[in-house]
Amino acid sequence: MVKKRLGIGMIGAGFVANFHIRSFIGVRDADIIGVVSKDDDMSRNTADVIKKIGVGEPNIYNSVTEMVADPAIDALWICAPNFARIEVMEEIVDAIESGKGELIGVACEKPLGRNVQEAKKMLELAQRANLLDGYLENQCFSPAITRGKDIVWSRGAKLTGRPYLARAAEEHGGPHMPWFWEGKLQGGGVINDMMCHSVEAARFLLTPPGADRTVLKLKKVNAYANCLKWQNPKYAQQLADNSGGKLDYINRPAEDFGRSLVEYEDENGQQLVVETTTSWSYVGAGLRLSMELLGPEYSMSIDTLTTGLKVFFSRHVTGDTGEDLVEKQNAEVGLMPVVNNEEAEYGYEAENRHMVQSFLSGKRPEENFHDGVNVTELLMTGYLSAEEERTIAFPPPNLDTFIPAVAKGEWNPKNK
Repeated sequence: MVKKRLGIGMIGAGFVANFHIRSFIGVRDADIIGVVSKDDDMSRNTADVIKKIGVGEPNIYNSVTEMVADPAIDALWICAPNFARIEVMEEIVDAIESGKGELIGVACEKPLGRNVQEAKKMLELAQRANLLDGYLENQCFSPAITRGKDIVWSRGAKLTGRPYLARAAEEHGGPHMPWFWEGKLQGGGVINDMMCHSVEAARFLLTPPGADRTVLKLKKVNAYANCLKWQNPKYAQQLADNSGGKLDYINRPAEDFGRSLVEYEDENGQQLVVETTTSWSYVGAGLRLSMELLGPEYSMSIDTLTTGLKVFFSRHVTGDTGEDLVEKQNAEVGLMPVVNNEEAEYGYEAENRHMVQSFLSGKRPEENFHDGVNVTELLMTGYLSAEEERTIAFPPPNLDTFIPAVAKGEWNPKNK
């Protein structure tokens, strides 16, 4: 029997989960009816947000197993921190295999794993439990990206040839939570945190509409990483203060800037190129996402800070700081762009709608754990390239067991 409405359990609370929660205002046929987190206060706050905006009447569970055991829960959204993903997935599968409950599917936030071994383990666990799996890469569902791709491929590519160059960048002033900054917990720095978006959005744009992402064969990766801002003593001290002394960016930094040049080959042997840059050291209005797609007689471009609505506040307008105009807001005065509906503009709404409809219809989502593995493989090859300062042919030997130096706490650009 095909279900008509999906009961969702949210694993993890905080910034990432809240973006998904708010996006469900625009998602039909689903209710968030469960929350579980290791932080009781965050669980209660998250449940309050869900009730307030009207996307569910959630119960607060003591464990993932207890959530799986509730027959009203059909699918789980894993928004727990990177270092907890394997533990969460293992508990989900153990609960199912021991007969405590059943699920239709599971969706997991990016990145799927801190390294290739973890990403492949997530995929293996989902398949072992016969779960439909969705990889939550919101930028592939951004309306500007999907509409732009449709126009370029239906007009420009159809008449003059496929696109051959994609550029993508994501920049802001740094993550919200201390664990994001810690290489061992997060799996790296800005490359693992944000380049995962850029490389997958670019791959999506270069893939023909309706084709499987595997029609593009990854051939080579050249990457660069550095810590440009946050290893400066002034800013390193800020991180130390904000983390209760846990972060030591003088001696144990993660990269706050990264770039990559990626070469693909399509089914006809044509070479395609992806350029990406990512940064935690950007100072501007707030989060900036930019993308370009170029072909023989056309191009498209996107910049999320080029908005239709802007406001200006003089220096006499004072008040509390926040992020009421744009994510990662860096200023409270001056001319500011306003992103009217971030959840929709960044792709969360369409992403979660796709996951819900896929699970309800019993189909594997188009963006799934296989894509999450592919992204992790590319990023780990990038880390290897940055460490060895050379272009790496894909796949390099021993990629499954490679752990970046930054994820081991052993990377420091000052010691090169």
